[in-house]
Amino acid sequence: MKPWLCAFVLLQACSMAPKYERLDAPVPSNYSTPATPVALKGDGPRTNDDDLKNWKQHFTDPGMQRFIDAVLENNKELKIAALRVEELRALYRIQRSEQLPSLGANGSLTRGKQFDYFAGAPVTSSIYDARVQLMAFELDFFGRVKSLSDAALNRYLGTEVAHRSVLISLVAQAASAYIAEISLGQQEKLALETLASREDTLKIDNSRFNKGISNALELKTSEMLVGTSRASVAEVRRQREINRNNLRILAGRFDFTPEESTLLVDTIRFPDLQSGVPSELLARRPDILSAEFALKAENANIGAARAAFFPSISLTSHIGSTSTDLDDLFKGSTETWSFIPTINIPIFYGGRNIANLDAANVRKNVAVLQYEQAIQNAFREVRDALVGHQLIDEQVAAQKSVRDADAERARLAKSRYDRGVAGYLEYLDAQRSQFDSDLTYLKLHELRLSNDIALYRALGGGWDGTQGH
Repeated sequence: MKPWLCAFVLLQACSMAPKYERLDAPVPSNYSTPATPVALKGDGPRTNDDDLKNWKQHFTDPGMQRFIDAVLENNKELKIAALRVEELRALYRIQRSEQLPSLGANGSLTRGKQFDYFAGAPVTSSIYDARVQLMAFELDFFGRVKSLSDAALNRYLGTEVAHRSVLISLVAQAASAYIAEISLGQQEKLALETLASREDTLKIDNSRFNKGISNALELKTSEMLVGTSRASVAEVRRQREINRNNLRILAGRFDFTPEESTLLVDTIRFPDLQSGVPSELLARRPDILSAEFALKAENANIGAARAAFFPSISLTSHIGSTSTDLDDLFKGSTETWSFIPTINIPIFYGGRNIANLDAANVRKNVAVLQYEQAIQNAFREVRDALVGHQLIDEQVAAQKSVRDADAERARLAKSRYDRGVAGYLEYLDAQRSQFDSDLTYLKLHELRLSNDIALYRALGGGWDGTQGH
């Protein structure tokens, strides 16, 4: 290769952007810290990547899978994120094209009439012109165009992983909404069974009152409990309809009807997940990767701002043919060409270049803080989910004991009341406590499952972090 061509290639490869080095993660080395009293069981080797990147291996219920598939196919938010990726890809291609020469071809006919002083009369003439031209190609000696192209590339890659972040969130939201539908269905069934039982009790109490066996206080207490049960049924149905509207929005169709499921929230179990170490989140969480790409883009913009202080050289050239007769066009005597190198030397711009560089440095510092903030938020989300996973299990176990004890207490209270040993208020209080215990037990199981879904999302589950780069 000729020496001048080698120099040209080397100069084109120059960049004045600072060398990018990944920052240290501003979080502890593990999720269990001396400052926190809960010793977490999630620390240690992380779950196999295959269990995280394919959500169908984690959410195995066919009904839930069909619903999540419908969400991913029709959800408007996901479609907007995908279109945003296409937009940034096109913008990157536009910016990248500036690193290559732009060639164009054009032809023209100029016909006019003007006075010929030599002939002493007006003359009508035609000029035919055809040319291929190089249009203002900048020789990127100081890396300005390359830095702008690198910035556009990183913005595009950041948008691509942001699209995956939307996908992960949608999978988690869909799974949570599906679990809520199952839980609310069980709560509605419990409320209806309680209402039916209390209505039966009210009929008995009304008969006893009419016969003079019981007093008005017992009757009004029974009526109050029936009214309370009806209010509970209405409240659960309201919550269920709101959740179904959420299901429809996620699925992108208001005519969507959720499938009837035979699952029970107290029997559903998701595969256990191990969190690994916090540093693994840097390669797994798309929101962290997106923040890092934004930081790389701002780092490249500094290179473009620095290059503005140095001269820029651009080339404009053309080769073609000009003739007064179309038949003579492209003959040897009609050849035309030009070669116009232009150098632009910044001398005085009123401090604009310095201000641009200062702004680029500030934007990079902001991007650094946003990147660190994304890491810390991810750490907090994982740790919150790990704490919840451990302590909610303890709550569920404790509430199961409460529920079993309340069921036995209600049975004993009814037996005592039937034998005339216990008062009516004791019997009603045992019934009310049993309903509250059963309802709390169902809600805790829903909370347990929602927390496990949050842990799956916090660990970056639902996408393959090795794809696309």
